Amino acid sequence: MTVVGRLCRECGAVGEAADGVERCPDCGSPRLVRHPELASLAIAHIDCDAFYASVEKRDNPTLRDRPLIIGGGDRGVVSAACYIARIYGVRSAMPMYKARRLCPEAVVLPPDMEKYQTVGEQVRQAMLATTPLVEPLSIDEAFLDLNGTERLHHGCPARTLALLALRIEQEIGVTVSIGLSYNKFLAKVASDLDKPRGFAAIGRGEAEAFLAPRPVSLIWGVGKVLQRRLARDGISTIGQLRELTEVELAGRYGSIGQRLACFSRGDDDRKVDPNGPTKSVSAETTFEADLTSATELAAILWPLCERVAARLRDASLAGRGVVLKLKTADFQIITRRHALADPTQLAELLYQTALPMLAREADGRRFRLIGIGATDLGDAQAADPADLLGPESGHAREVERAIEAVRQRLGADAIRLGRGLPPARPGRTRPT
Repeated sequence: MTVVGRLCRECGAVGEAADGVERCPDCGSPRLVRHPELASLAIAHIDCDAFYASVEKRDNPTLRDRPLIIGGGDRGVVSAACYIARIYGVRSAMPMYKARRLCPEAVVLPPDMEKYQTVGEQVRQAMLATTPLVEPLSIDEAFLDLNGTERLHHGCPARTLALLALRIEQEIGVTVSIGLSYNKFLAKVASDLDKPRGFAAIGRGEAEAFLAPRPVSLIWGVGKVLQRRLARDGISTIGQLRELTEVELAGRYGSIGQRLACFSRGDDDRKVDPNGPTKSVSAETTFEADLTSATELAAILWPLCERVAARLRDASLAGRGVVLKLKTADFQIITRRHALADPTQLAELLYQTALPMLAREADGRRFRLIGIGATDLGDAQAADPADLLGPESGHAREVERAIEAVRQRLGADAIRLGRGLPPARPGRTRPT
């Protein structure tokens, strides 16, 4: 008789369970997790299940058993889809027209980002009450390091995580899936194995065998371009990567070769970093009708620059790089970058930097989306030195701060510069 580690996800009871035991001996629940290394794994990835859709179903119980899509319009993309809608093939980032065709009976709601941010922060605080080592990845997911928390929570990390999932579900009203392992890469992989309301573990003893048949796309950083390159070299599975040495992989694929070698063996020495830097701050908009005119595009670009600048100030960050993003009518994504001499929080500088890049791309092609981002982020203390925009730089800062103060008191539409007014020819936009 094989004895393995056992965890009940309903009552948190842990112990040893013999093969064939289907229910928790303490509470009778069938929601058991079994793994031989369950008591020793402490790195977790927690991901809320279909987060936006789950929040909307929580707030409107009549939607509970109906397919729900968060998005809007016919030209935008799906922000989130509940698991019922996913049965029909609807997926995040899918064009809305395709999602509506796959699931015509779906309820479609526009995203309410302010509400989602509020709920996401509640989930984050629940995580932080469990361990201070929480590394956010997005509004609804994070890595957690629970090493050393056994005495505090009177149990192993697996038990603590199960009770955390119950607390989030009962107190906040959304469900999460948990991946547990000995490093971040495998914890992230595990969290996708048992959605929704999942709990999966990957231990050291099984890592290489588990990874061997999986596609190389499972490795963080392996996008479509690298997948095609690997495929040309006869490599489609992670196990095939292990047939090459780290030196050979680095020689073929450059700096990512080392990551391929390490991850293929289940090795990942990245720490859970609660102070990990935000890599970029951005905003984008999808148009209801394609646009070609640089003037119209620039009018839409300006409020996006204001939005990015406000987010930078709220986060006490400044960007040294500016990225312009465009998507053509045939879904080709174009990105153009420019490095600044000094970091900025000013919408004006983001705008003036992006305009020449926009002018070069606005050559008569039809565009369906425009976006702006600040990258290479750092502390706000170095932002916008006095001579950055010449003698008017101080005035620019004061104007933007004054506009922001008015909007905080009276609303986002209380005051706008002329360049932020709608273009003369209809070019309605819908935020994505």
